[in-house]
Amino acid sequence: MSSNHPARDSGPLITDYEAYLFGEGHWLRAWEKLGARPAIVGGIAGYTFAVWAPNAQGVSVVGTFNRWDGRAHPLESRGASGLWETFVPGVTAGSLYKFEIHLREGPPLVKADPFALFAQRPPETASVTSDFGHHVWRDTAWMSARRDAPLDAPMSIYEVHSGSWRRNPLEGNRSLSWRELAAELVPYVVQMGFTHIELLPIMEHPYEPSWGYQVTGYFAPTSRHGTPDEFRFFVDECHANGLGVILDWVPGHFPKDAHGLAFFDGSALFEHADPRQGEHQDWGTLIFNYGRHEVRNFLLTNALYWLESFHIDGLRVDAVASMIYLDYSRQEGQWIPNQYGGRENLDAIDFLRELNALTHGHHPGTVVIAEESTAFPAVSRPTWVGGLGFTLKWNMGWMHDILTYAGKDPLYRRWEHQHLTFSMLYAYNENFVLPFSHDEVVHGKRSMLDKLPGDAWQKAASLRTLYAFMFVHPGKKLLFMGSEFGVWREWDQAESLEWDLLQYPLHAGLQRFVSDLHRIYREQPSLYEVDFEPAGFAWIDCNDHEASVISLLRRARDPDDAIVSVINWTPVVRYDYRVGVPEQGFYRELLNTDAAIYGGSNVGNQGGVQTEAVPAHGHAQSLRLTLPPLAGLLFKRTQNQIGERIA
Repeated sequence: MSSNHPARDSGPLITDYEAYLFGEGHWLRAWEKLGARPAIVGGIAGYTFAVWAPNAQGVSVVGTFNRWDGRAHPLESRGASGLWETFVPGVTAGSLYKFEIHLREGPPLVKADPFALFAQRPPETASVTSDFGHHVWRDTAWMSARRDAPLDAPMSIYEVHSGSWRRNPLEGNRSLSWRELAAELVPYVVQMGFTHIELLPIMEHPYEPSWGYQVTGYFAPTSRHGTPDEFRFFVDECHANGLGVILDWVPGHFPKDAHGLAFFDGSALFEHADPRQGEHQDWGTLIFNYGRHEVRNFLLTNALYWLESFHIDGLRVDAVASMIYLDYSRQEGQWIPNQYGGRENLDAIDFLRELNALTHGHHPGTVVIAEESTAFPAVSRPTWVGGLGFTLKWNMGWMHDILTYAGKDPLYRRWEHQHLTFSMLYAYNENFVLPFSHDEVVHGKRSMLDKLPGDAWQKAASLRTLYAFMFVHPGKKLLFMGSEFGVWREWDQAESLEWDLLQYPLHAGLQRFVSDLHRIYREQPSLYEVDFEPAGFAWIDCNDHEASVISLLRRARDPDDAIVSVINWTPVVRYDYRVGVPEQGFYRELLNTDAAIYGGSNVGNQGGVQTEAVPAHGHAQSLRLTLPPLAGLLFKRTQNQIGERIA
């Protein structure tokens, strides 16, 4: 007998204790029983159906198995818990269904199952009976090693919208399936050297231009790419190739679609009743009521479900700032202060702390990443010291500063120098990820390549330099798809990336550069081991604003393992540029963003430079360098003197 079809005697599906835990917000495995689940009752196979609708007068399950007749299969109430349940014999996997919610007044509501494991492909909106899968996992070694995954490991994330990374033009411009993505996306990401794939929300959503951020099926991988087991196959294939998988997760809001969570049982159930607390004015969506135990339970069990049932390695929590501030994007009088008169959403803050404590406790080694755009304190600090408990936080300040700087004409960058250096004043306040995400290449912001000044050559040179600075700056890395080879147009979720551009040297060179940059990043512990402590970074010179040049040191745990980086942000070749270094010896040029193979002008230092006993920048030794135009250089000491290699 399959474990997906548990046998039981007749009687209540949900125990009194489980109903009690749900009311307390602590039924962490609610996903095992709520929704539609296969079962054998009294020797008869079928499906159990269970839903939370405390204000309903009655609930029925309707579907293809009863001709959508709400009289055929009513659910039984579990009293004060607000839960309803029934068993329908003979229902098989793949049946369409919804819940018919009967109200005190007016016609019934017909709702998709909040706990559905699968759904019809939009624009159809029915839930589909499914089970917990039959995929045979091959990632035992990966999952075991993940438990001890340290934060001092390299981490470079390739952010992907699964529907538009690549499309099939021969079949109506359709999106690729999970199996096709496993065959095409996974080897590409491995070749490029990234360590993780982060998927924009893949939970079921009706409106494609929402990019997945308006979720109606929180437990269902979107049917656009195949079945839940096919998504498990994709994750397994990532793990087999050494790639972690992070899901974009949206606990901050949900859409108003009639079949979804909104006004679910005729009342404000999942959302706040007062629009000053329950409605997102920017997005036209509704805000979860984090103070309601059952709502918290829904979200917490959902997070654990993805980590457990799909072996997901982490969650990126969307729009955290919109959750933790009651006045987020609101004018005076449009929000309600908390009990102390403040602007913080105390229920949301408690929810996030519980989320992080549970995910880290139940699935050690997984990461939870906050997209948080304010200076809210201790976002990535443990809950037991008063933090929110996230593993990492996006560094939106760094991203805005560096894009402001890089977007300036090089002639004017000398007056914008603070944008290069300011981030180091707060670099260790949090465990940061440096993001160049999808949000930066839409809505008129232009692509990463096109937002930079100059002609095509200068744009590409500046982009290589920008990425070099990103990889020598403390923090983990994130790059949105297409940015690695310099697409020209803004991202369009309905179109494939411009893969045909790779026939041109400028784009092929940029792609090769990003691959080589990743190889060096993963080979050099100084670039990733000490991202979150001051010992891993030191300015050599951050004050040469007139030349728009910066130089810095990155160090590994072993302080003798260090890399020197010098970056010239102007299109001028600078000869005899002196940079102080802490040790005498020969410094090999590990990377030159101006190399001809990357599309550059091939100005450089013939593979390396020997130190000279000329004091500079507080050091007794220095390098006399040729700085290429709009370029970054990385050096590593490999010899004490010419011919004497360091062990």
